[in-house]
Order: sequence, then C-alpha cells, then structure tokens
Amino acid sequence: MNVLDKEAILNIIRSNEVTHFYHLAAILSAKGEQNPSKAWEVNMKGLLNVLECSVECKIDRLFFPSSIAVFGEGVDKNLTAQDSVLKPTSVYGISKAAGENWCNYYFEKYGLDVRSLRYPGIVGHQTLPGGGTTDYAVDIYYAAIKKSHFNCFLKKDTALPMMYMDDAIRATIELMEADGGRLQVRTSYNLQGMTFTPEEIYESIKKLQGDFTIDYQPDFRQEIADSWPSKLDDSAARKDWDWQPEYDLEKMTVEMYSAILAKQQN
Repeated sequence: MNVLDKEAILNIIRSNEVTHFYHLAAILSAKGEQNPSKAWEVNMKGLLNVLECSVECKIDRLFFPSSIAVFGEGVDKNLTAQDSVLKPTSVYGISKAAGENWCNYYFEKYGLDVRSLRYPGIVGHQTLPGGGTTDYAVDIYYAAIKKSHFNCFLKKDTALPMMYMDDAIRATIELMEADGGRLQVRTSYNLQGMTFTPEEIYESIKKLQGDFTIDYQPDFRQEIADSWPSKLDDSAARKDWDWQPEYDLEKMTVEMYSAILAKQQN
C-alpha cells in the first residue's frame, strides 16, 4: 500500500476492522537530505492521510513515531528536556516536528487518541540499515563479522542517544497500552535508552572480535549528528507510563553480535 493513497488506507482499516494503528512509514534523515521534497511529501502527507482516516474510521489509538531529529540549536544537548525548543536542521526533523504538532491538534480538536515517542537511534539485527544517520550503529556489527573492518561516517567522539530494538518495541507497546488519563504529553515523549560514541561501540565489539579495526571518515551525516542531543531527559515518560530501559551497550552488543553471526553462518 502507498501511504500517500488515502483511499487505500481507508479500505485497509475498514476491511480489517483496525482499532490500533501504528504509522511507521517515513523517509529517514540521510535519505531525506538527498530528496527533501519527496521526504516532506511522504512524511507529511502520509501522516495527514493517516490522521484523517483515523478520525473518519474512529480508530481507538494511533501511534506516530517522532525522533531526536526534532531538536537543533538552543537545547541542552547533554540532557535535552521534554519541552525543549524544536529547531530541526534536516527535512526529516522538520517533518517530525510538524507531525508532533499535527498529532496534538487532532487530539485537541477531534479527540483522536494519538500517542508518540521521540525515538533515539534504534539498533536491531532484524533489518539492514535504512538510511538514518544513526544506522552506523547497526552497520558496524555486520561490518565486523563480514569484513573485520568498518569505515565510520561519523567522528569517533560523536555521542548520540541510542536504543536496542527490544527496548524500542516494548516502549511503544507500553505507551499504547498505558492509561490515557495518565498521559500528559500529546506531542511526543522523550525516550532515552543509552548514549555512546562510535569509538565506544567499536571497543565493545572488539571485546568479542579482537581483529576488528575501524577508520573514521566523516561525511555530510556528521553535520546532521552534530545538531542532535547526546542524551534525553525522559522523566515525563518514566512518570506518566513507568518507562524503564533494560539494555545497556554491553548487553546490546552481545545480543547483536551473536544474532548477526548466527545469520551469517546459516
């Protein structure tokens, strides 16, 4: 289905009697900078189609994924507050910031139960990297196992907030199952898992594979990463729906490395 096709969305909702909608379709940060107008069209019109269909079909709950890309200048990057100013520097971030406000608008005007998370970089072995600036933290595990070497497009000391896929999925479901009466944020909740640099993730992998090497060759994605926070204050999520991460860097690396290694051997 094309998310830009409103009638197709309506048909799928009605024919499957959908009650909970997770809207995950988007063009990510790095890919978005290569074609800004297309990224805006997919990310913005796609969301508006979903919002309108959800109201029309009386969807019980709608999930919209936001991102750390909504932040830019004027925030405390070491601990970015829930209500920090949003001055994104990428078209992806601009679309997510606008999306947050559209979600809040539909909640206030139509009573649509929209819930959202500002995801950090998501690390998982289930799918290959999809064009995000934080995707280096997925690709590095594949490179270690396949080639014993990784060319990193970020500087070695670029600290970014990250989260293991299992924590991200659990956070999403917990938010969607939470008591709506407790939820005080209808734009998007900050979500923090762990923070690390390319050098730190490299060192964690090197403990499992001693011959692993790395080179740092920053490109245009470095400027995107430099505009983002290194850690988020997610106290609102912890207070409103009891959020608590389970994975740190070392635990994630053991699971990522063993899962990808098993895939390569099959």
